[in-house]
Amino acid sequence: MSVGAPKVPHRALITGCTMVATLMQALDSTIANVALPYMQGSLGATFDQITWVLTSYVIAAAIMTAPVGWLAARFGRKNLFLTCLAGFTVTSMMCGAAQSLAQIVAFRLLQGMFGAALVPLSQATMLDIYPFEKRAQAMAIWGIGVMIGPILGPTLGGYLTDFYNWRWVFYVNLPFGLLAMGGLWMFMPKGDADAGLKFDWTGFAVLALGIGSLQLMLDRGQTKDWFSTREIVVEAVLSGLGIYLFIVHMFTAERPFIPPPIFKDVNFSAALGMMFGIGMVLLASSALLAPYLQNLAGYPVATAGLAMAPRGVGTMAAMMLAGKLGGRVDPRKMMASGVILMCGTLYAMSGWTPDVPERQLVTTIVIQGFGMGLVFNPLSVMAFATLPARLRGDGAALLSLFRNIGSAIGVSITSFSLSRNAQVVQSSLSQVATPFNRVLHDGSPLARLLDPATPHGAQLLNGMIERQAQIIAYNDDYLLMTWLALPTLLLILLMRRASGPPPADSHVAMD
Repeated sequence: MSVGAPKVPHRALITGCTMVATLMQALDSTIANVALPYMQGSLGATFDQITWVLTSYVIAAAIMTAPVGWLAARFGRKNLFLTCLAGFTVTSMMCGAAQSLAQIVAFRLLQGMFGAALVPLSQATMLDIYPFEKRAQAMAIWGIGVMIGPILGPTLGGYLTDFYNWRWVFYVNLPFGLLAMGGLWMFMPKGDADAGLKFDWTGFAVLALGIGSLQLMLDRGQTKDWFSTREIVVEAVLSGLGIYLFIVHMFTAERPFIPPPIFKDVNFSAALGMMFGIGMVLLASSALLAPYLQNLAGYPVATAGLAMAPRGVGTMAAMMLAGKLGGRVDPRKMMASGVILMCGTLYAMSGWTPDVPERQLVTTIVIQGFGMGLVFNPLSVMAFATLPARLRGDGAALLSLFRNIGSAIGVSITSFSLSRNAQVVQSSLSQVATPFNRVLHDGSPLARLLDPATPHGAQLLNGMIERQAQIIAYNDDYLLMTWLALPTLLLILLMRRASGPPPADSHVAMD
């Protein structure tokens, strides 16, 4: 136990309730993905319209993540936690009961606003109720919810949709929300509230403009052919303007809602960069694997979901191991090992073909999940190793914000790269698949079957070319993610291992 740090009663119960809250929010970021076609038919929406069910949630959550630290200081962490849990649970029920597209988009906006605070509040609470020497274990427990939620979301969403109804994707939150609210209301210590704090509306407005425009640009860029349309250009300009104005305002305003001193902590600033880089790979790698297994390898939906589950097993194993070794092994070495494992498996996947043996597939994604767990847990510890306790709420919110933005950018980059590379490769292959290619006129049965001069042969040949172009494009994407993750190793060199807790930890247990 840290010197002078009081033991928090009912720590295990508080931990369980915060884990439930974390898992709820993390699951809901991806659980609705597989249910979109069913929602589309039920609500009478087009494909472009139904994607707003996802976009509205992500945008609202991204915008409302930044002020979580201020809100916790102003109203008290326990009060904010209970309010957000109640709001998230109620709006989940409203989403499940929605009867029109407009209703579900509005309810998802509200759900995202309430859900934005759950992950950073959970992390800050875990950091407070555990002493310094046990934070590695605490972050291992907390990290399981953050990392496993997005991985299990599509699998659970598919099961609920297939066996019940798409509305149960949202109704499933009710029992867990009530359980978490009851536990936190009874056992979580009541924090202080500073009623004299004034909200920085200018800073929040320009940050909301920047983040919201960026998220819209990333979500709609692929369907709108990026900068060839006025909408994407306007969103890019507004995003850059909003972020620029926020940075200027933050360093010039008297009391901005994100305190500039937080960026003076080198460990925390380096952790933000790492979280952004790992976030780019975390969601994009799983988002690519599911359609690869279904569309190219011919896996049924349920089998594809089960094939991806071992990554979560590897992540859980690594997090628990990192939690046990946290006090004995340098966290920087664990993070470096995790990044190397991630990059190695991504590079191996860049050479896959659809007939990759199941044993090789499972082994690769288990090792990849293990690498992610080795990075995420020590990173959560190192980010707060030297950060004063009064800045933990803002720090947890910023880490969540950078992870979400990194994930959004990673998915957009890989989706754009996949589509563009597939077109380029298909065009290149089509240039040699012509009636003038002698290989297609050697008299063999295969050549006669694929003769591009015949309608049947041209159709078969085009299908083969499209498939091969998709395989190469996926391989290129995994290679791209390898290069995106590798530079995070340099940020580890900036971090310094803390010999003890920050000074404020000696007398602060709960904010």
